Amino acid sequence: MFLRKTACAAGLALLTLLASTAHATTDAATDAPSMRAGKTLHLFLSTSETGLDPAVASDLASLNLMENVFDPLLRYDYLARPVKLQGNTTRGLPKVEDGGLSYTFQLQPGVFFTPDPAFKGKPREVTAQDYVYSLMRLYDPALKSPWLFLLEDKLVGDAVLKKNFSYDTPIAGLQALDKYTLRIRLNSIDPNFLFYLAMPATGVVAREVAEAYAAPGQLGNHPVGSGPFMITEWKRSDKIVLQANPDFRATVFHTEPAALSALPPVDQAIARSLEGKKLPLVERIEVRIVEEYQSRMLGFLKGEFDYLEQVPESLTDMVLAHGGLKPELAAKGITLERFPVLQTYYMWMNMDDPVLGGYSKARLALRRAIALSYNSGEDIALLKKGLALPAQSPLPPNVLGYDKGYRSPVSYEPALARALLDRFGYKMGPDGFRRQPDGTPLILTMYTEPSMVGRLRDELWRRNLNAIGLRVAFKSDKKTEIIKASRLGKVQMFETNWIADFPDGDNFMQLLYGPNSGRANYARFNLPDYNKRYEEARLLSDSPRRRSLYFDMWQLIHAYTPWVLLTHPISADLQQAWLKNYRRHPVELTSWRYLDVDRARDRATVK
Repeated sequence: MFLRKTACAAGLALLTLLASTAHATTDAATDAPSMRAGKTLHLFLSTSETGLDPAVASDLASLNLMENVFDPLLRYDYLARPVKLQGNTTRGLPKVEDGGLSYTFQLQPGVFFTPDPAFKGKPREVTAQDYVYSLMRLYDPALKSPWLFLLEDKLVGDAVLKKNFSYDTPIAGLQALDKYTLRIRLNSIDPNFLFYLAMPATGVVAREVAEAYAAPGQLGNHPVGSGPFMITEWKRSDKIVLQANPDFRATVFHTEPAALSALPPVDQAIARSLEGKKLPLVERIEVRIVEEYQSRMLGFLKGEFDYLEQVPESLTDMVLAHGGLKPELAAKGITLERFPVLQTYYMWMNMDDPVLGGYSKARLALRRAIALSYNSGEDIALLKKGLALPAQSPLPPNVLGYDKGYRSPVSYEPALARALLDRFGYKMGPDGFRRQPDGTPLILTMYTEPSMVGRLRDELWRRNLNAIGLRVAFKSDKKTEIIKASRLGKVQMFETNWIADFPDGDNFMQLLYGPNSGRANYARFNLPDYNKRYEEARLLSDSPRRRSLYFDMWQLIHAYTPWVLLTHPISADLQQAWLKNYRRHPVELTSWRYLDVDRARDRATVK
């Protein structure tokens, strides 16, 4: 699931939870409907959406959209670094009691779902019971929610939901005390719990809407939320249009003077531009699905898109020269920012696969040889164009738990890879490729995406693996289809990435936790020694004990090699001259509610 400015990122390790800078208010503010009239953002998503059901969707495109349609209890302060949580549909942060085991939230009155026939023509206010229902949906066995791990075994009494699920079964850990008061009680302390309540997965949905569109997948085709935007046009895998929600609660941006003075100058200017304005600032957002890298780049350069995050490595020569933006683009007002993304690229291997899975020494040697064949230097220099760091552990920089001094014991050593394969019976056959220890042919199958970059990466892996005598075949499909097959254990190898859902190492370490197999643990890694350490570490905040556990877990990953750790990207981001208030956030995926366009600028000037 389901993961932003260089100058600000160093502060993330000092994470704190403070009060709001953007809040609901009844005070006078700039009249939003008249100010936003006629303003349209033009954006793109790089992959097709699957469906807009908060409990079900985990692909990046769907999460981007849901972040603007559905309302979790909390959200992040837009500009604060270190990142801070603030109230979203609540009156600030919750009251925390019982040593961190009990959270009481006070919802804002006057938060309404967008109209839908399921409401029978009546305005439908969001209540505490709606959040009880929405969080229970993660347990619904019919939905097979990939986000269940956020709550599973954590809420007091949730065992009954897993044993005999019913939405009408009350549990002590999830209670609506009255219309606007929600209490959540935990079995044990979870330092990251509030982060979960700022994710799209915990966004509120109305029960009558879910029941009206109860057929499998139908709610995802019929999103009804309470967020700043509503979807008014949807052409699958092509175009999505969002309109400003006319009934969105009065949300006026405000930064306290002390917080303002602590911001970098560029962010201070954004804060002053936003001060006192009612969100959102534009009337309409047109989103296109553009999967080809070149089409995205050319579209941006023609002025068809307002910003472009993460310039494709293979196309950097189109916009960068001598490490900076080309002068002709800068002259048009286009700006460049480098942003260290909270993201890790890795190639996982299916531990249940009959060819390279399992925990025997021979299979371990095969996976270790594959890892030793990966040429990190070539990848970063030639394919990433220098816009990446080699991954030493699963954690990217600026995530809590990251150790900048840690170095992986596995590096690019093809000679050692060949020696390992020789020693454990993977002998060379007459065709120049290795065979399995029993003498049968050995062919690895790596899934891949049908894009130019996908083909370049295929060639990198082909060279790396052929150099140690391993034959590899590539099977191309859309990423969404590969992920579906991965959860069923039908994919042998696949290179993917994980973007932080929240800025803590637990979000990455859970990807290899045994009980998460079939969900986020695509490698289906299930090692008792790892599971035991993870179960202790997930109860701890960033501390010497947790760092010690993480060290041990990283060593186990290197020893058993369910993953080949690849890179942490550094994103080169571009924005057009007419776009206002854009600042990439380390955790939230979009900034759409804060963005504005300068109608005095002519979009055609960039052509």
